[in-house]
Amino acid sequence: MKTVPIIVLMCAFSVAGIAQTEEPLDVNGKLRYHAAKTFGPGSIAVSGVKAGYLQMTDSPTEWGQGASGYSRRVVSSVASSGIRSVLAFGLDSALHQDPRYFRSDSTGIWPRTAHALRGTILTRTDSGGETLSIWRLGSAYGAAFISNQWYPDRLNTTRHALVGGSTRLGFDVAKNVLAEFWPDIKKKISRRKP
Repeated sequence: MKTVPIIVLMCAFSVAGIAQTEEPLDVNGKLRYHAAKTFGPGSIAVSGVKAGYLQMTDSPTEWGQGASGYSRRVVSSVASSGIRSVLAFGLDSALHQDPRYFRSDSTGIWPRTAHALRGTILTRTDSGGETLSIWRLGSAYGAAFISNQWYPDRLNTTRHALVGGSTRLGFDVAKNVLAEFWPDIKKKISRRKP
């Protein structure tokens, strides 16, 4: 299955720098967080990988192949990511929600995996509570609908936008699961090195 390594690679780039404080982010901290998520080296690499996958599958075919087609796909991916970050920043700042993922205190694979899944739908508030992750849901689907506007007409549909938003949330789940377990995996790998 060709897509599984691509998904793991895309998520791995997004997990870098998972160490963080428990202190809530102020508006400037949220702006820096979203800017790094959009324009950091990992995000640019993810956009390149995504564009490469779309180039390989010739999607959308109207954009063609070669350097021109690939560059359109990269620009589309970066722009879509930027739109999502702007929407996420606006929503999490206005609603006082924390956009970061916080690892579980539990032990065991299933409780920690459940925590990662839950952390995709629910989020911390700036006051320390928990609420529906409107910033994540709204930015995923909002960016999908907005970025549909530059796609060919046959793909500029509600169905395509809903699939795109759901795919973004699927990647968020994968990133949260990886963020939950990556420090443990990294420790085990570093112990094996001579």
